Amino acid sequence: MIKKRKSPKFQQGLEKTQFSDIGYNIKGNKNFKGSLTIKKEVKPMKKVISEPQVVQEVIDSFSRITEEIFSLEELKKLLSSGRQLKMKFGVDVTAPDLHIGHAVNLWMYRKLQEMGHKIIFLIGDFTTQIGDPTGKSRTRPIIPPEEIRKNAEAFIKQTKMVLHDDPNIVEVRRNSEWYDKLSAKDLLSLMSMVTHDRLMAREMFRKRAQEGKEIYEHELVYPILQGYDSVMLKADLTIIGSDQLYNEMMGRFFQEKFRQSPQVIITTKITPGIDGKEKQSKSLGNYIGLAHSPREKFGQVMSIPDNLIIEYFKVYTEVPFEEITQMEKDLPSDPMKFKFLLAKEIVQRYHGERIAEEELQWFKKTFSGREIPEEAPMISLGRQSANAFEILRRCFTPQEKSNSEIRRLIKQGAVKLDNRTVVSQDEVILLPTDGMKLKVGKRNWFKIVP
Repeated sequence: MIKKRKSPKFQQGLEKTQFSDIGYNIKGNKNFKGSLTIKKEVKPMKKVISEPQVVQEVIDSFSRITEEIFSLEELKKLLSSGRQLKMKFGVDVTAPDLHIGHAVNLWMYRKLQEMGHKIIFLIGDFTTQIGDPTGKSRTRPIIPPEEIRKNAEAFIKQTKMVLHDDPNIVEVRRNSEWYDKLSAKDLLSLMSMVTHDRLMAREMFRKRAQEGKEIYEHELVYPILQGYDSVMLKADLTIIGSDQLYNEMMGRFFQEKFRQSPQVIITTKITPGIDGKEKQSKSLGNYIGLAHSPREKFGQVMSIPDNLIIEYFKVYTEVPFEEITQMEKDLPSDPMKFKFLLAKEIVQRYHGERIAEEELQWFKKTFSGREIPEEAPMISLGRQSANAFEILRRCFTPQEKSNSEIRRLIKQGAVKLDNRTVVSQDEVILLPTDGMKLKVGKRNWFKIVP
């Protein structure tokens, strides 16, 4: 069993705020109103904590999920300085969802918040319109401003599941603040500091050029703009996935050009998605979203391959290393046991111990006992028979599942009626008087009655 763990010393005795009572302070932002403004004043945080023991404790806690630090000595110097650091967390709001991969960085920022440092949540509303070419073999589509605004609101809401809301240690900015005012002359001046060879050294650009694929000029400009964000924020520190290293190294480059101290960059480990293949992505559907319900999170963790259990424990929980080391030895004998523990730990981290225990018991009862959940919705067809497609169409709204998604689920064998796999969308189902139980995918249950 996983032992109950005490809070680290740097967390003890610090003021905490209620996420539900306060919004974020959005500086100079005409597009974000209402729910995203400060609702009430909060007590200021205690002074910045910089004792050597605490600094080392935080750095040690980062080591399990860190790939590289540029540089460790600079990081120690910053954390020991006694001044409040400006920590940049930049996001291009191309989609409305954050996942637990993003949250790895947020939990690190939270620890630094608890030392008194400020996170600047930078919404890349301008750069989103360009699209980060990182990892992309083709140009990203342009996202309209209204979609950007909605995505940004969703992002901010989700970060509250991890970050402290105290306006002394969190601030929301948007890079259109300076890019909407940037003249052509100023942009050309920025571009003149970077050589074409430096930009083309990026692996993705080099690969696309070798394959004869087009590279648009606005894509080449993107890392320049992301780098300049660090100058405008006077960022001391940023925590990123390793795929963003090139862009943030550009930030260090520009900060030195503008006679600022270069930001420290911490890169974190990127794990495979729940399918065991590429990194978590909404487009691939292989992610665990912060906005997902506790039940969805639990079920998604239970779907991961066994070879990811230990890696997910290391990256997505705070279970001590020595316990994980023992798990690794015991895993082959009972992988399901440890997958249950992992799912509970992840749900508990975002939703609390009580809810995590409830989801554990629900999952065991439903999937281990092969029972239909009590709360499964009852769908009345109003007639004795219907084809498989018609039945599924009644179970989901068009927003939840499109017609093509329903057809694909049937084709993939993901639809079962009374434990029998439905093989065709045109199959006519004759319903008995007491109805049938319908299972769609791994987690959707319905009671179908005439």
